[in-house]
Amino acid sequence: MTQCLNWQQLNADEQAAALARPSLPDSAALKTTVAGIIAEVRRDGDAALKRLSAQFDGLADNALLLSKAQRTALIAQLKPERKAAIELAYGNIRRFHAAQQPTDIQVETTPGVFCELRQRPIGSVGLYIPGGSAPLPSTVLMLGVPAQLAGCPRTVLVTPPGRPAAADIAPEIVYAAELCGIQQIFTIGGAQAIAALAYGTESIAKVDKIFGPGNRYVTEAKQQVSQDAAGAMIDMPAGPSEVLVLTDDSANPAFVAADLLSQAEHGPDSQVLLVSTSQSLIERVLQQVEQQLKILPRADIARQALSHSRAIYTPDLATAVAVTNAYAPEHLIVQTQDDEALLPQFNSAASIFVGPWTPESAGDYASGTNHVLPTYGYSRTASSLSLTDFFRRFTVQKLTAAGMRAIGPAIVTLAEAEQLGAHALAVSLRLQQLDLQQPDLQQQGSTQGESLNER
Repeated sequence: MTQCLNWQQLNADEQAAALARPSLPDSAALKTTVAGIIAEVRRDGDAALKRLSAQFDGLADNALLLSKAQRTALIAQLKPERKAAIELAYGNIRRFHAAQQPTDIQVETTPGVFCELRQRPIGSVGLYIPGGSAPLPSTVLMLGVPAQLAGCPRTVLVTPPGRPAAADIAPEIVYAAELCGIQQIFTIGGAQAIAALAYGTESIAKVDKIFGPGNRYVTEAKQQVSQDAAGAMIDMPAGPSEVLVLTDDSANPAFVAADLLSQAEHGPDSQVLLVSTSQSLIERVLQQVEQQLKILPRADIARQALSHSRAIYTPDLATAVAVTNAYAPEHLIVQTQDDEALLPQFNSAASIFVGPWTPESAGDYASGTNHVLPTYGYSRTASSLSLTDFFRRFTVQKLTAAGMRAIGPAIVTLAEAEQLGAHALAVSLRLQQLDLQQPDLQQQGSTQGESLNER
């Protein structure tokens, strides 16, 4: 992000290029590699997981399951201030998600025709928590809290093993899992962890749905198992992290620069965009980016992300909003003098952060909203993770005899129009039976009338 693009001076192709995500390299090779890992885990189970852990993690003998004693020992390493921070975040996330509890509904659509929508927790869920260079205990909370509130009977967590020992994973991850009541933690990561959750091994029982972000191997594995009827459902399509910051000349350039860098440091394939109505503000932000990079421990990673990021000047806020909606960002930060007026105009962002005191970091950790979000433009149609993603919804219907009389003829007509004779027959037989019963019902009513007259 070394220059400013003037949106009005770009042609249609150049505008599209300015909003393009970084291409994901070696997609064909990636698919083949991941498919091979999945096949190996399905064939050899735990033995494959241990073999792959030795290959990718350098661990000679990964026990896979983190024991209760190991969990207790890791939690004991946590400093009080970190425990307190995790507890604060847990409380806020729980409060926001508890307000999302779904309710069953029943509607009598026609007299005698009752339709219901019921909600039940998913039976077993697997939570993938990234580890490696940036372990994410916050993601444990984002996934574990809604699973806990939904009452999913079985929740398991997988995360890449630590080094030099598999049990050396971040204590913060373990403590967050403890708060969320997660029963099992397995020290396995990558595509092999997704395969284990989707198909099961001797140690890891198959789950119904897999949640959580990961690198491109994890993302590819999630997509592959979700397309297999024997695999598992997944939460959403997701890719590298991204943010778009929309500003006018009232924004604080230091704040904006820090917000951009907070996403750029996620990974070299992350993308950040600055869209502003002020060229002067853009210049000051770019200067701040360079200054702040000097103090960041992950500056090298951030610089790689900045190499395919953009600063875009627009002549007015209406154009800035249009650019934002066209990009469909995972995170949208709005810092203008007209924040509240602009808010209803955004129609494609996954999560929006309004005002100078609302950094994206707040949503990542402790405000209460969920940070598991669709990326790569999928937020046009996909939504942020919520409590309802941990439920399955199903319908129930019941017709009384009166209900069948009321809608049965229409069902027969529609079934015949679609040339589905068995559908029509299933209803017409019932209508015929009701017609046969009608004289008996009339006779019963007449007898009752005579009895009442005699009294």
